Amino acid sequence: MRDSSTTKGRGASFNTPNRFEKTHLEPLDIEVLYEEDEPQLKTVFYMDSSKSILAKNDSPDLPFTYSINPYRGCEHGCIYCYARPSHEYLGFSAGLDFESKIMVKMDAAKLLEETLQKKSWEPQMVAFSGNTDCYQPVERKLQLTRQCLEIFLKHRNPVGLITKNALVLRDLDIFQEMAKYDIIHIMISITSLDDALIRKMEPRTSTPANRLKAIEELAKHGIRVGVNAAPIIPGLTDEELPAILKAAAEHGATSAGYILLRLPGAVKPLFLDWLQRELPNRAGKVMNRIKDTRQGELSSSCFGKRLKGEGEIAEAINKLFYINVRKYNLNKRWHGLSTEHFRREVQGQMEMF
Repeated sequence: MRDSSTTKGRGASFNTPNRFEKTHLEPLDIEVLYEEDEPQLKTVFYMDSSKSILAKNDSPDLPFTYSINPYRGCEHGCIYCYARPSHEYLGFSAGLDFESKIMVKMDAAKLLEETLQKKSWEPQMVAFSGNTDCYQPVERKLQLTRQCLEIFLKHRNPVGLITKNALVLRDLDIFQEMAKYDIIHIMISITSLDDALIRKMEPRTSTPANRLKAIEELAKHGIRVGVNAAPIIPGLTDEELPAILKAAAEHGATSAGYILLRLPGAVKPLFLDWLQRELPNRAGKVMNRIKDTRQGELSSSCFGKRLKGEGEIAEAINKLFYINVRKYNLNKRWHGLSTEHFRREVQGQMEMF
């Protein structure tokens, strides 16, 4: 029995079964003040004792090798999040646990500093938030993301950052300094411009208006910023693609990207439950459209196809995207951030101002 009264403000309504053994973790004494109503299901934070901070991937369809995530689990609660199954490795569920039991890497900045100082480290762009959002609500208090950004600036190592949260504007001072060395590019994710839909689908993220405002402020302060229309949900948000790109361009975005929805592992039952619960009249259409882009399935792990899909609908979305990218001059990609200013060891305090 699912008690909706305890899941208000959450994306998922239940916990999916965990594929792995459970582990025992002691909660940290952390309280978060929310800008909106506090979720009725209380968030619990746990210490993440990882000995390294950069995750390496060898995926041929991702434009980076290393990513950094100060948090595991994400209180934003986006129902479609592809990172949900990764929570199962920690002994949690990909459902409500993913958005209410958050692992915190308190030593993130220290570990990052140690990594960038190693002679084996080759300066290169590091993706910030390759898995979970680095500006989720607890960041306002813990500032782990800010601390890591200070280390990246100190060593002048380039960063490609992606977020759904307008809290990113808090760190404008650091971004402006990074921009002087051409070592920062920020992507703001906008899935829909519909406030009501976002509230249901991404319950603890910033509103579409505030995300557009974040783009505007970043651009105004000389930060290279783009929009990530992701994920595009066939039959639900694909029709908004031109409007999202137009609005982003009008607010100062100079680049754009998109990813098609995929539902790996436990994300599938969570998304199907959400769809029937929140949008019952559109559920059938959405599911059929998704299958049309995945050869009759709901997800794909095939490199080269998993991010964009295949078939007529997927091709139509791709064409629609590139037509509007050209129309609104959103083709200034962030590839090529500078590594020429990188410095391994820095004496004394960094000069920011």
